[in-house]
Amino acid sequence: MRPHTRMTRSDEFKLGLFAMNCSNGMTMTKAPERWDASWENNMRAAQLADDAGLDFLLPIGRWQGYKGETDTEGSSFETLTWASGLLGATKHISVSGTLHVAFVNPVFAAKQIVTADHIGAGRFMLNIVSGWNAGEFSMLGLPLNDHEARYAYTEEWVHIAKRIWTEDEPFNHAGRFFNLENVILKPKPYGGGHPLLISAGNSPEGRSFAANHANCLFMTIKEMDTLQDEVNIVRQSTLRPPSDVGIYASGHLICRPTRKEAEDFYNYIVYEQGDWEAAEHAAYIRTKGRKTAFDDMKRLKERLISGVGTYPVVGSYDDAADSFKKMSEAGLNGIALGLVHYINDLPALRDEVLPRLRRLGLRH
Repeated sequence: MRPHTRMTRSDEFKLGLFAMNCSNGMTMTKAPERWDASWENNMRAAQLADDAGLDFLLPIGRWQGYKGETDTEGSSFETLTWASGLLGATKHISVSGTLHVAFVNPVFAAKQIVTADHIGAGRFMLNIVSGWNAGEFSMLGLPLNDHEARYAYTEEWVHIAKRIWTEDEPFNHAGRFFNLENVILKPKPYGGGHPLLISAGNSPEGRSFAANHANCLFMTIKEMDTLQDEVNIVRQSTLRPPSDVGIYASGHLICRPTRKEAEDFYNYIVYEQGDWEAAEHAAYIRTKGRKTAFDDMKRLKERLISGVGTYPVVGSYDDAADSFKKMSEAGLNGIALGLVHYINDLPALRDEVLPRLRRLGLRH
């Protein structure tokens, strides 16, 4: 049996930190308050989150930044080794690696993942990424296949990895993308089974893959008013019981004692100090040949600056708690949050928002 972790508690709205392995974290801002993604800062933020009772840390797998003056995410730590280091420095929080499966052979990656899982005594999670950034694929000398082929490749990759983690006898595999002989791996994951698997998908293919192969599906929140309908669509795309698939979202949090203070800081981050050149580049590479949830490009760029396109939770401490309550009522199991500065902003989340969530019955 896999060990129980904070992520296996089914009666709480989960909270995690997102993208602190990357320069600027999730903001495309020139403000001096922005995140410095040094290893020392990453380790300190992870330990603060662990002590605060947060549930998980989720990195972004990035190989090229978003250019502009800030080049947000242009500097980033590779996530499997990042997760291993943080698992060794924490006690209870789950830590994910984010892996572009097209970049790593499944047999080699399976051993790396098992090593990280033993370092964390079962707290390691794996975020599975099929990839979309043509520039990153070109950087590694790999073709960016069409959408269907990318998910077919990912499905076969995950099928192989699960066999490696769970089967005790050597096996052969002959498939569309891999031809493997006498595959065996020791040791197995910590406690047996396999690490918690995460996948994000907004397309029908992406959501279908995540709903049927991952434990946690990450989706985009466009508007709070339509969130419940979106969650229901995701739930209907899987044949598994709802308790087997957690549905999460990604967002960014700016909260202050009053709503006006939070909104003023948001405007400062975005409109006074925002890197609109970087947002222009990010909007171009994200929408070129791909569908986007945003028809208004200015609104998309604003979200890119404030939180790399994720959902903004901006307001007072009460507003933040109320937003998470609405997400929970709509069917979400949790959210991964970006902060402008993960160390400086964490005390407000720990000391103000979490107690409010406990009073609302969302956390214990």
